[in-house]
Amino acid sequence: MAYVTDHNESSASAGLRSRAQVRPRVIRVGATGTAPAARTAPPAAEAPPGPAAPLLSPLGLFTVLLGAALPLIDFFIVNVALPAIETDLHAGAALLELVVAGYGVAYAVLLVLGGRLGDSFGRRRLFLAGMAAFGLTSLACGLAPDAWVLVGARVAQGASAALMLPQVLATIHSTTAGHRRAKALSLYGATAGLSMVAGQILGGVLVAADIAGTGWRAVFLVNVPVAAAGLLLALRSVPETRSERPAPVDRPGTLLLAVSLVTLLAPLTEGRAAGWPVWTWVSLAVFPFAAVAFFVVERRADRAGRIPLVPPSLFALTGMRRALPLLVPFSIGFGGFMFVIAVALQQGLRYGPVEAGTTLVPMAVAFFLASLAGPHLVGRYGGRVVTAGGVLQGAGVAVLALTVARSWEPGMTAWALLPGVALAGLGQGLQLPVLFRLVLADVPGERAGVGSGVMVTTQQSALALGVATLGTLFLALVPSHGTREALVTVLIVQLAAVVVTALASLRLPRQVA
Repeated sequence: MAYVTDHNESSASAGLRSRAQVRPRVIRVGATGTAPAARTAPPAAEAPPGPAAPLLSPLGLFTVLLGAALPLIDFFIVNVALPAIETDLHAGAALLELVVAGYGVAYAVLLVLGGRLGDSFGRRRLFLAGMAAFGLTSLACGLAPDAWVLVGARVAQGASAALMLPQVLATIHSTTAGHRRAKALSLYGATAGLSMVAGQILGGVLVAADIAGTGWRAVFLVNVPVAAAGLLLALRSVPETRSERPAPVDRPGTLLLAVSLVTLLAPLTEGRAAGWPVWTWVSLAVFPFAAVAFFVVERRADRAGRIPLVPPSLFALTGMRRALPLLVPFSIGFGGFMFVIAVALQQGLRYGPVEAGTTLVPMAVAFFLASLAGPHLVGRYGGRVVTAGGVLQGAGVAVLALTVARSWEPGMTAWALLPGVALAGLGQGLQLPVLFRLVLADVPGERAGVGSGVMVTTQQSALALGVATLGTLFLALVPSHGTREALVTVLIVQLAAVVVTALASLRLPRQVA
């Protein structure tokens, strides 16, 4: 198969540095005012990605969005299945947290490398490999005879997802432009948000349905036929793209990024359940040194004319510099909330898995509606759409905190939580798709894989960090303060993260042309 190539890779660093000298206040998007594009592109009638570049068909877009949905669904689908896994596999708290964290850490650590490999070997090829591996590792999870095998399979599943997901945004970036890119990126943002909520809903339904006696195993086995269908669709509909002169793998950068993320996320996730042994404190002490070493090595490689794993010059781009940091508090609060609410509803209110999952249906519906309206609002109000979304989400979290404080007791129905959940979902739907587009607005096409990998790594690391920190806070408070007080405390912390996101969004462009 012939490859569709991007621009000369050797000019990428110079192009990024030239962009760093110009800092316009307007991030340009496509002709409709909804699609991010390079700053140098005209606001209307943009040309296709390249003279030989095939356009991504509707079926191809559906296929890559399916590949984007699977990893995010699987990050959250286990939350409501944890009690059943604990009973069936006799797993303690530390092993249960490894089932969640093993996937999340492997996923976060390898995402940027997955993007680089797609640029080098072909994004369609890596998408197919990642999809096939995801199906096989999901099967291994579903057939796991004990907790340790499940943990190992989850780590492998996270690594498979890291091969697949970066190729989604890179393919969209390389095969669409103008209005088509606007629509594709809006659908990606909506898919990402809905997948995170739908994962818990689907998990509850599958566990309760106990299909053919599979119980919790169904939350993993369901991926197998979906991945098989995705492979067949991708072979027919996803075009191959890659960089013309791909950079070699940055081994020092890859190793230091992995050490940085593992030394931060692993102890925070496992520390409470393991009783904070010595290795957790040693690991946390290593983290800042590893992070600084990673930054120094990457900056030195960038200045020497080599292409590092995460080029520091990438952060000179306006979208990366202003919009990417907002994903951190947003995702920390969101990831922590989704984990905590699943545990609180099942252990505190004795909800079954279906009731616990369907409690979040209003959030999913509100998110979907807001994600459809967001692109149209951006053309008129620019980055203030993110600010408005933060205000709505904050109001929803505050309503939830008041509801829990006043009405949390056995017998409370999910209807009592509906106003807060729906309002929070509405605000999230106005933020996430817009942030994704702004982050990638001026990333050059030859760096599509790296840019999308950096963005998704930031999001995934923050989601895992939210589960680790807010989950640990909640579980530590429950024995001494009870579920109600612990949940209220977590909601207050999440509200603080929402406020940080909303205030930081004031730096986003007031106009998006």
